[in-house]
Amino acid sequence: RDRVAVVAIFLATGCAGEDKPYTNPEQTISTSVNQEFVITLASNPTTGYGWQASYDETMVELVETRYEIPEMEKHERVKQGIVGGGGVEYFRFQALKAGKTEITLVYKYPWEEESLYQEAFTVNIK
Repeated sequence: RDRVAVVAIFLATGCAGEDKPYTNPEQTISTSVNQEFVITLASNPTTGYGWQASYDETMVELVETRYEIPEMEKHERVKQGIVGGGGVEYFRFQALKAGKTEITLVYKYPWEEESLYQEAFTVNIK
């Protein structure tokens, strides 16, 4: 019985600080020092393309990147026998110091210089 209460508290606190991911580069990201925030962008790694982040490492730290296929689509693709398809790339950052900075993400083949898309997110850290 005590274990269930501890797990419930852990799950509740683990979700408490989670804000919605930023998807629109026109929206300024406002955060505080030591806070984490997530940028998500549509992606399809089966094409060979992927998002690559560039940023000021003194202002923000890239904590985690991951790729996910939306849960509903996973089941639909399996049913229909579809291989590949798009999903979402997640970039979790931590703010390191106060100020204004920019995170630029380019969608390209890792071995080429030219990018297919580029998105720039402005970050205000308090």
